[in-house]
Amino acid sequence: MFTIEQREALRDRLLRLAEEDERVVAGAAVGSLAVDEGDRFSDLDLTFGIVDQVPVSDVLNDWRSTLVDELDAVHLADLERGPTIYRVFLLPDELQCDLSMTPAAQFRPAGPRFRLLFGETAAGEPRVATPAAVGDLFISTPVVAGDIFGWGVIYALHARACIERGRVWQAEHYVGAVRDHALALACLGQGLPAVQARGYDDLSGETLARYEYAHVGAADPAALRAALAASVVALMREGAGAHLPHADTVAQRLADLC
Repeated sequence: MFTIEQREALRDRLLRLAEEDERVVAGAAVGSLAVDEGDRFSDLDLTFGIVDQVPVSDVLNDWRSTLVDELDAVHLADLERGPTIYRVFLLPDELQCDLSMTPAAQFRPAGPRFRLLFGETAAGEPRVATPAAVGDLFISTPVVAGDIFGWGVIYALHARACIERGRVWQAEHYVGAVRDHALALACLGQGLPAVQARGYDDLSGETLARYEYAHVGAADPAALRAALAASVVALMREGAGAHLPHADTVAQRLADLC
């Protein structure tokens, strides 16, 4: 498990990277660390404004190389929301880093948990935007093995944080998400539909037996940890079976959750 000092060192490294990159004109902390010091389990969320003449994806790809080569990061998943691209990384000691980048002309707070660190937000809008009235209940995930695996890992880290914070119902939700992503990977591996649980019941008996302990038996920390451990083991097994290039590395980094 990472330390607060490791998280702060990563933050400082990324801010130096932004300072050295002339394409980056603004930066902000988002999430829990934008409003207070967070806690022992808070991940690192940073967002940056990029000069409008440069594709956001170009900067993210360059930064990805730096994080992978210098910091031994694993790229877990991407998410696009309007002009913004979010990219999630897993570093050693289970440290999750969420980077997002937006063209400077549209670089504005998406909610109240936004603290500008340098540069300026785009003109013409309030510094804290009103949260959208309608949102999605779930994050849409492409039916691609790497994306399914990556989001499963993200949910596993969220589940652990929720358990430690005493948020048992939220933790139960995320444990179920880890299990479902592992089952979706199993469906892909066996040539079955991997969306909306359509292929689950057609998985082999041997496969389904591996999920016997992946269901949460009670809304208490011990039961949640046991189900999370079983779900993570299943997800790691399916990731290895899909021959994902970083599956072994991720399994080693999540060993404490199993």
